[in-house]
Amino acid sequence: MKNTKSLMRKSHLMGTKIRNLRKRNNLTMEDLSARCIRVNAETAPSVSYLSMIERGKRVPSEDMLSVIASVFQKDVDWFLDDVPEEKSITPEKGNRGGISGIALEPSFLFSNEILQIAIPEMLSQTGTSGRQFAHLLIRAHQEHHQNHFPDLERAAEDVGLKRMPLSVEELIEIAQQQGLKIAWFNKVPASLAKELGGNAYRAPTNNIVTSFFDSPGTIYINQLLKKFPMRLKYDLAVHIGHAVLHNRDGLKSVLLTGLNHNNTLSADGTQSSQSSNLNAQDILHAWRDFESSFFAGALLCPKVPYRQLLDRQGYEIKTHELLGVSASVAMRRMTAVSSYRHWHYFDAYAPGKLKAVYRGNGIPLPWGNMREVEDPCQHWAVFRMINAPLQGTSAQISILNVGDEPRIYVCESTNVKDMANNSHVLCTGIDLNPAIDAQGEDARSIAHDLKDVCVKGGGSAAIPKSIKTQLSSVARILNINWVERGIETEARMICPRGAECPRKPSCYQACGETSVRR
Repeated sequence: MKNTKSLMRKSHLMGTKIRNLRKRNNLTMEDLSARCIRVNAETAPSVSYLSMIERGKRVPSEDMLSVIASVFQKDVDWFLDDVPEEKSITPEKGNRGGISGIALEPSFLFSNEILQIAIPEMLSQTGTSGRQFAHLLIRAHQEHHQNHFPDLERAAEDVGLKRMPLSVEELIEIAQQQGLKIAWFNKVPASLAKELGGNAYRAPTNNIVTSFFDSPGTIYINQLLKKFPMRLKYDLAVHIGHAVLHNRDGLKSVLLTGLNHNNTLSADGTQSSQSSNLNAQDILHAWRDFESSFFAGALLCPKVPYRQLLDRQGYEIKTHELLGVSASVAMRRMTAVSSYRHWHYFDAYAPGKLKAVYRGNGIPLPWGNMREVEDPCQHWAVFRMINAPLQGTSAQISILNVGDEPRIYVCESTNVKDMANNSHVLCTGIDLNPAIDAQGEDARSIAHDLKDVCVKGGGSAAIPKSIKTQLSSVARILNINWVERGIETEARMICPRGAECPRKPSCYQACGETSVRR
């Protein structure tokens, strides 16, 4: 055992290593201190003491250093050697990740003037509606920023004061503070029903109008929501968002639940028509819907308190029950509040209709953009849940080629029903490659090795012990329980399109199918 004097003699790089490990894992000092407390509350460092350790002004005790080492899955000796391992102690600088673009030449063809002429023609030829295109633009913006919108977070915190959980009564009080009135309805007004293509009781087939805003300041809420408090909270939060962010300017905001074959829903449940025309109002309405939906999540699950709760609960999906919010709200907020930035989120209806998606790190999709596909890869966890609801954990480790390189993904899915009684699957997951690289391992090599094992197993296989050890270490650092559960199941090879199936023989060749309708 090393005494304090021995630690002092070998602590020259200790603070630097702790600081950069913390930053490479996107942890604040508060996050690291909280993690240490869960390992051993008696010897865990406080935030202020961590700060002094990182600046070299204090040397931790042997027990304290052991706790810090446990959080990062390192040997204590790693912090005490005098070898400045460049990759280990120097955090990579640059952008925060997210989807990447490509250089387009000749660049003059991509000027604003040319694009604004060409885009409407492209939409018309591909059958993409103006509203869908608006949501694709917003999705790209969202993914480029890795779902990080501090101005919307602050707006929600100013209103909700970071309280968690918020009750229905508290949300109604907040709405009234914004000058909003609450009214209840049993029938959708005839004019609104006609606009949506339905009848006076509900919107089109399999949809229910849950609420709408009517200028100058009234929120009309479906009486059915009294039996669905989680959905009621979300609708109230969205309308509060419209009032706070958009000054109740009179734009009609209609919220629905469900899905049908003639319309597509945006991520927050607002209705989108299929007109191929593109106009400024499409972009404006879609952006405001997104802002209000993000605001609602931030109001119901404020960033710091929610991240601390997730950290204590190991990012379990059932955490949403503690807050009285829907699994959808809770899972979407995970992608925004986690200290780890490389997330994705899907919401899919059978047989392959997409309602919402957050495509962090540019993960390829096994379906067309907002369109039903005939033969999505059935090995994706989200589709396995749709077609054959699982018993026990749904956690899955997947190998997916992105470009020419395999990446390791892990996700957790849950099967739910909306108010219109439509079954759908929510799925949240992460890209493990950045986490593996952050620990000084070679993620590309590990992914190739795991892919080779799956190929030999016909498309899926138990994870080899050596790889399982490496992934388990990363899982404990991330503190996400379902990552560890996924490691105990077979890894599966998945593909974004039938023509790219990596299995031998190909799933699609075996069925005589080689294309996917986009």
